Amino acid sequence: MFPPGANTDAIKTTSYKAVLPFYAYAALSFLVATVLMLFSAGQFSGHYFQPHTLAITHIMALGWGTMIILGASHQLVPVIIEGKLHSERLAYASFALAALGIPLLVRGFFIFDMGGPAQWGGILVVLAIGVYFVNLGLSIAKSKTENIQAIYIFTATAWLLLTSILGLALLYNFSIPLFSKDSLHYLPLHAHLGIIGWFLLLIIGVGSKLIPMFLISKYSHTKLIWWIYVCINTALLSYIFLFYFSNNTTLLLLPVIVLFAGIALFAKYIYQAIRERLRRQIDDPMKISISAVLMMGIPILLLILAIGLLSFIAKANMSLILAYGFLIFFGWLTAIILGMTFKTLPFIVWNKVYHRRSAMGKTPTPKDLFNHTIFKFMGIIYIAGLLVFTIGILSHFVLLLKIGAALLVIAAFLYNINVFKIITHQPVEK
Repeated sequence: MFPPGANTDAIKTTSYKAVLPFYAYAALSFLVATVLMLFSAGQFSGHYFQPHTLAITHIMALGWGTMIILGASHQLVPVIIEGKLHSERLAYASFALAALGIPLLVRGFFIFDMGGPAQWGGILVVLAIGVYFVNLGLSIAKSKTENIQAIYIFTATAWLLLTSILGLALLYNFSIPLFSKDSLHYLPLHAHLGIIGWFLLLIIGVGSKLIPMFLISKYSHTKLIWWIYVCINTALLSYIFLFYFSNNTTLLLLPVIVLFAGIALFAKYIYQAIRERLRRQIDDPMKISISAVLMMGIPILLLILAIGLLSFIAKANMSLILAYGFLIFFGWLTAIILGMTFKTLPFIVWNKVYHRRSAMGKTPTPKDLFNHTIFKFMGIIYIAGLLVFTIGILSHFVLLLKIGAALLVIAAFLYNINVFKIITHQPVEK
């Protein structure tokens, strides 16, 4: 997680053995999700509550986004708290539980069978997140360093745990009436706890550390990061309150506005970090990551439109909700992962292979561990697929959906080529 040349000796980083499986699993999940989307493209022209759509959403949310974040954070947290991870065994346990649980859960959604296998999958996922939460909390508790980024990560993980517990309850609610209403009613609450509380909060917290670090920027503004933290959590808490105690849909614009303010402040933070960077040239992975910051506002604008149209045009509103969800998972979340993977993973593997050899002679740099031509093609094809598929959702044109999905399959395949090229890298002998 450090740029080359950083002093890592003072901090015991987590073993690559506890980190790389998360990256590999996430890469394959991304590919599986795009392939399923290609064969289920027609379902993205209808209602969002469809078996295949739910399956793809959970592959992206758990197998892709959550797994890679868990893996990266096992390496990043020791850096942030300036101490070591409490237990690498718990990291292995977290991976094993999630790796077993996610396919069971996704299979249940895909065939729309919420019975035993799906329920066991949900239980394993909750246990995996619980183990990670305990490991993270004990790691932070043992550290003597107070850090706003650590607070972001811990809070986001608490939201993730709550999201997963609610999701498991909704799964059981299909067969046992745990709630007064059906599971579909609580789906927006479940989704936004995960999207805002877990993904958005964590990505902003981690991004506020990593993006300036990789830009070699001297900019820092802790007070602004605190304000962003307050905005996001206030927006989420107010949304939960309105969900339970108000039937006025228009009032939902209030938390959305507060959330948008938090995103705008983060965009300002990144803009200042870019302005005050010491490294003038921005590499391709960082360009994608910075573009992902700009993408954050697009789903929010779609959400505002969806709320505004809720009482007027049901079909248009459904398209906006689908586009909103698609741009969340395949837009800014995927974009920032595509960028940050090739800033973090190469150094993890480089540190594994060359750290003890670096003083013995010339070695490759971390950026030499992946193919930059493949990376550029991946970026171009990914952006094209994202745009075409989004237009297909909004226009209900199935051919565009299939073309967009096919492009995303290619992008995911190219991503996998580079990820496994890095993971399987062997030392270059002189």
